[in-house]
Amino acid sequence: MEIDIEQIIAVVRDASSLMTRSGFEVRDKGTRENLVTTSDVAVQERLIARLSELLPGCGFLCEEDDLNDIGGHEYVWIVDPIDGTANYARGNENCAVSVGLIRGGQPYMGVVYSPWRGECYSAVRGRGAFCNGKPIHVSVRSYEDGILFTAMSTYHKEWARSCSDIIYDIYMECNDVRRTGSAAVELCLMAAGFADLYFEMRLMPWDYAAAALVLSEAGGVLCGFDGKNPPLYVPSMMIAANNEENCRRISEVVHRHLAALPWVN
Repeated sequence: MEIDIEQIIAVVRDASSLMTRSGFEVRDKGTRENLVTTSDVAVQERLIARLSELLPGCGFLCEEDDLNDIGGHEYVWIVDPIDGTANYARGNENCAVSVGLIRGGQPYMGVVYSPWRGECYSAVRGRGAFCNGKPIHVSVRSYEDGILFTAMSTYHKEWARSCSDIIYDIYMECNDVRRTGSAAVELCLMAAGFADLYFEMRLMPWDYAAAALVLSEAGGVLCGFDGKNPPLYVPSMMIAANNEENCRRISEVVHRHLAALPWVN
């Protein structure tokens, strides 16, 4: 069954209408840093219903409710109903609906829609990346002129010292550092050339499934700790840059401080 990227965009835009500015409830998922809102749940439910109509019999890997149904499916949707929930709960515009589609075990399509920023990023494997329908491409900046998107491992603060050491070394050689609180938004901003370097200790697949495809289709380079493409269905370190050389330099800094990942999938 064929599917068009515009169909996915329409579904994502529709679901984003449930990201209301007020009237939602907030609770934590075990720690004060890991939040979920009633909007997250509503958006995910809408997405599952509508995406299932587009591809009957498809699988899902979703952030909320630990939904993991990936076995035996040609098509699998990887969904983050609101990436940047802590931002959303505070009225910060840096939050987005993220939907990636896997076909035959390979990233196929991705849509990241940030309604409060007015930005809809999309990509189809082999066809380039777009923002609001216009082609985008990574920057050509050097490592020294690069802006680094990064974070301090919010959900695992026991890794903060390692993150800090890695970030410090990169910061001392690049231009500056930024932090928005949404991995999907940051990777897409890199795809559009607004930043150039990326490091985060651990991301979940729904954080990056769609945005990683957007970035790679925009000419960016991504890898995990092992130098390979970040895995589809399990957590990964995320190293990314606007070109191979800059990605390699970030990896070298990471391996200077870490002999192995601090977790086992």
